[in-house]
Amino acid sequence: MYPVGVNSRYYNYNTSRNSQTEKVSTVSNQAGQFSTGYVSNPLYNDKIPYNPSFASSKLRTRMNSQEEKNKYNTILTMLDKSSKKKMKDLLKTGILLNANSNDNSTVLDNLYNIAVKERAHGLSREGILKDTIDTIADPHVITQQFGDIPENQKPQILDSYMREHNLDKAMLLQRKIAEDDINVEHSGTCVASSIEFNLASKFPAEFARFAEGLTSPAMSVNKNIKMKNLTDNTLDSIWLLNAFEIPFKMDDYDNANLTFAPDKNAIIRARIQTTNRDPYERSALDVLMQSTFMQVGSQQTYDSLSDKRKGKFNNNDKGLIEFEKTFTESVVEDKNKISVTYQKVDDNAKLIGYETDFETMKKQISDALAKGENVIIGYTEVDDSNEIINGHEITITGQKYDESGKLIYICNDTDDDIPHAVEYSAEVLLPKIHHAGLPQEVVKDDVNLVENWVEGLKSYQEMKKNSKPDSVPQKMAA
Repeated sequence: MYPVGVNSRYYNYNTSRNSQTEKVSTVSNQAGQFSTGYVSNPLYNDKIPYNPSFASSKLRTRMNSQEEKNKYNTILTMLDKSSKKKMKDLLKTGILLNANSNDNSTVLDNLYNIAVKERAHGLSREGILKDTIDTIADPHVITQQFGDIPENQKPQILDSYMREHNLDKAMLLQRKIAEDDINVEHSGTCVASSIEFNLASKFPAEFARFAEGLTSPAMSVNKNIKMKNLTDNTLDSIWLLNAFEIPFKMDDYDNANLTFAPDKNAIIRARIQTTNRDPYERSALDVLMQSTFMQVGSQQTYDSLSDKRKGKFNNNDKGLIEFEKTFTESVVEDKNKISVTYQKVDDNAKLIGYETDFETMKKQISDALAKGENVIIGYTEVDDSNEIINGHEITITGQKYDESGKLIYICNDTDDDIPHAVEYSAEVLLPKIHHAGLPQEVVKDDVNLVENWVEGLKSYQEMKKNSKPDSVPQKMAA
């Protein structure tokens, strides 16, 4: 098993709703282990699971000041019956007053700012407030499904897209290409939506802070990070931040202030989802969150209209590769995340074996879960000849044993149209896992760690030297 970088140039993890997702469901059903009935959100269970992010700040279920009571009551006046109940549940479970955010603001503080301050043009305060409450109350509602562009808006949006990409609208072929680009059927935001899910489920105050900033007129949010959570050496961390082209300022030698923002076309998609959202489609908040995380990983080259990206680390125009995913996770959570590669894959994208045994994989995942961490994994689908034909990112949020003693992983998939957790048996899921994002302390004794930036740079140099522009298998793109 290897840390991030090894083989990562071959993969862009994504999903196709009509192929990959159905295959996973079919395999799991054949094993008799697929279930759509498990709900892991604490609001729907008698026992609230331990979450270290809550333990880092005093768990409060009572408002201590009149100011907090005023904020709470102001928010309630803007909510429907369902959202009011969720607000009360968030207070009872200690989530509403959780302050595990980058600036120590609470969920309540940020919800209040959403409620009373202006939102970006075309966004609704009431809509963003409801989306934020809904998502924090149950992060399983997060989805990566794009919405369609209404017919009455399509000509104007299409013309703008063609001008931006220097396409001649008088040429029918170029117009057809542009139409296909913006009619997104299968999105490549599985990594971004998984990171969004993790932020909402583990860091609700920080999620609310991101929601407030990204939907504000500034459409951005700043975050202070520790340079040691990127690399052991500050100069290497600076190189990494510059390589990903994320705007930042150095507070001092040990800390940096980063600016996160969606791409300029994200607001178009967000406005559409504000007024034309269908069931199982992304909310306006999902649009802006996922665009922001795609921007981080793609070196600020993502386009929400086409769901395509450019960037120096990836020859393909869809999705994020493993190195990009790990960087994005690390800066969003301000944690030293290690992406461990489990599968051996040759230069022809053929699965040829594993870097470690399944028991070690189980132990590392279990150790991470025991620390209160979610584990975002990238898994693969192979054909009869073991050639990888697709890949996808999902999140393991817990585990249990069934009546027969089999290990079951509780997972969240942002591309299955199922707004709650699902279950996969370990015997089905483990052989599919290509890589997993794990805390450094979980894997430091099991692998010969090489820093993420070293492996990422190595892969980039090899890609530029050896790869043709179309060498990344298109079916792996997302």
